[in-house]
Amino acid sequence: MGIRLGCIADDFTGATDLANNLVRVGMRVVQLIDVPPLRSRQAMDADAVVIALKSRTVPAAEAVEVSLRALAWLRSMGTEQVYFKYCSTFDSTPAGNIGPVTEALMDALGADFTVATPAFPDNGRTVFKGHLFVGDTLLSDSGMRHHPLTPMTDSNLVSVLGAQTAREVGLIDHTVVADGAAAIRARIDALREDGFQIAVVDAVSNDDLLRLGAAVQGLPLVTAGSGLAIGLPANWGFKPSRAAAQLPPPGGHRAIVSGSVSVATNRQVLQYLRSGRPAFSVDPLRVAAGEDVVGQALVFAESHLDDGPVLVYSTESADTVRTVQGRLGAAEAGELVERTLARVAQGLVERGVRQLVVAGGETSGAVVQALGITGLRIGPQIDPGVPWCAAALPDGDTLHITLKSGNFGGPDFFTSSFALLDEEAA
Repeated sequence: MGIRLGCIADDFTGATDLANNLVRVGMRVVQLIDVPPLRSRQAMDADAVVIALKSRTVPAAEAVEVSLRALAWLRSMGTEQVYFKYCSTFDSTPAGNIGPVTEALMDALGADFTVATPAFPDNGRTVFKGHLFVGDTLLSDSGMRHHPLTPMTDSNLVSVLGAQTAREVGLIDHTVVADGAAAIRARIDALREDGFQIAVVDAVSNDDLLRLGAAVQGLPLVTAGSGLAIGLPANWGFKPSRAAAQLPPPGGHRAIVSGSVSVATNRQVLQYLRSGRPAFSVDPLRVAAGEDVVGQALVFAESHLDDGPVLVYSTESADTVRTVQGRLGAAEAGELVERTLARVAQGLVERGVRQLVVAGGETSGAVVQALGITGLRIGPQIDPGVPWCAAALPDGDTLHITLKSGNFGGPDFFTSSFALLDEEAA
């Protein structure tokens, strides 16, 4: 049987975020790291496949090219519906990449209409009258306005998306959504007749996402954050099942690698440091000066691995990040941190770490590539949008890993994640 739902995610943590929501409502999910060769059409023991790309902040043409390759592979596997997943804070620049990728996927699929909603109420992301809120704050007033790569200074998604695409972007507002799937479908028909091809959809609750999920049954393409995933599996008759999230029992040492500069991750690092647990700070300026910071981090970690999780982090305040970027350049600083933390993660796994938390989308992408991970089986949810996963390492061992979006998770995430594995193993 072909894949019911084929998903294309624009970063690695976003991919696991999406896969987690699908597993919660009963789908067995495999996440692939990058696009397999087109000729690689092995049978998939999964109802949905999520292809994790690193395309959020690359040039738009590059994002389009890799997304179309992902689409070609999914279609070769018999995918019935395609899901383009982006961040719940609609991370993008005026040039894309959400709009250009959406257009390219629509063209390739012959789709004359699709929806767009980054809403994820479980994580405080809601859309009301086309405006995106982070908690009770407009996106444009949130910490995302200071993001070093994709600063979000406009909360009006119709405006943001309209600037990225030649297609007309309309709105399906909360009054329509509240009336149910039939009302949403009627609004889609009306928008089509008026020449609109994309509609931003309001959603302030999970019930709104369930209504929208039913309404988009049969659309070749949907675009969204991970929230809409809870409304799609029922279209194929899936129901929540604990079996869908089962992973092998965990073992080995525990560690955390954090490269995110988000407000949420800063809180998590601060709470971890206040607990007195072992932590090593990576200074990009020392790395740039040629110091063997990776070696220092691994020597520190090796002396503490027997005592519990060890944190290696480069997470800093927005002011500190701007200072480093001013010295090294924004792109250069980001790539330097990613490479450094990926090498640290490699060294940790070589030293017996088999339970690994990675914080930050770009950091997660660098780490899984450095470890040679090609696929993940999605397991139980730690916090909304963040699951544990199991990966086969090149030597055949199993690594339990979670790839956390910088914006997700409660203040105690770094410790509660391991507590969940203990509960599952009990």
